[in-house]
Amino acid sequence: MAGKPKLHYTCGRGKMESIRWLLAAAGVEFEEQFIEKNEHLEKLRKDGSLLFQQVPMVEIDGMKMVQTRAILSYIAGKYNLYGKDLKERAWIDMYVEGTTDLMGMIMQLPLQSAEMREKNLALIIERAKTRYFPVYEKALKDHGHDYLVGNKFSWADIHLLEAILMVEECKPDILSAFPQLQAFKGRISNIPTIKKFLQPGSQRKPPADDKYIANVRKIFNI
Repeated sequence: MAGKPKLHYTCGRGKMESIRWLLAAAGVEFEEQFIEKNEHLEKLRKDGSLLFQQVPMVEIDGMKMVQTRAILSYIAGKYNLYGKDLKERAWIDMYVEGTTDLMGMIMQLPLQSAEMREKNLALIIERAKTRYFPVYEKALKDHGHDYLVGNKFSWADIHLLEAILMVEECKPDILSAFPQLQAFKGRISNIPTIKKFLQPGSQRKPPADDKYIANVRKIFNI
């Protein structure tokens, strides 16, 4: 029997957090090998574990997978969270790319100066309200289903919930104008595997603080 997937990354969210979410939602137990010092990263680079010298890296099914999108696509396909055909997969991809763009903006905030952070936080909230959340609100309203694609739970739903919770950390009342997303959040949060991941003590990581960011800068020499 294959062992648990092993995740190699820092002890924080970053690009690995969506991978944690997807595995947890699929009910897959995983192990984490945290990169705590630059030497740990260099060891992975020198022993050939990182195809492009970068993390995240996930050991799964005998592979050492890198590139976040490739890892997520593999896991979604493996655990039947990637639609029933090419059209559904295309819709899932489009929805996921949208939430990826929004979350990417949020992930950059802790690395920015206070002035830039304030400016970009306002931009994130504006984009969430006018560019991203209206798309998901309309999709759920138009087809009347519980899930975004094919009336079946998929990677797109997991990613959207992660994005919603990240934006709510920036602006807690962000969903006030989006009743469909409010209901969606409640439904998806209560799926047993996700409910477990949202509980204290799970492998979900907290928002980045100054101490974490300082350590990341040391690890990656940035």
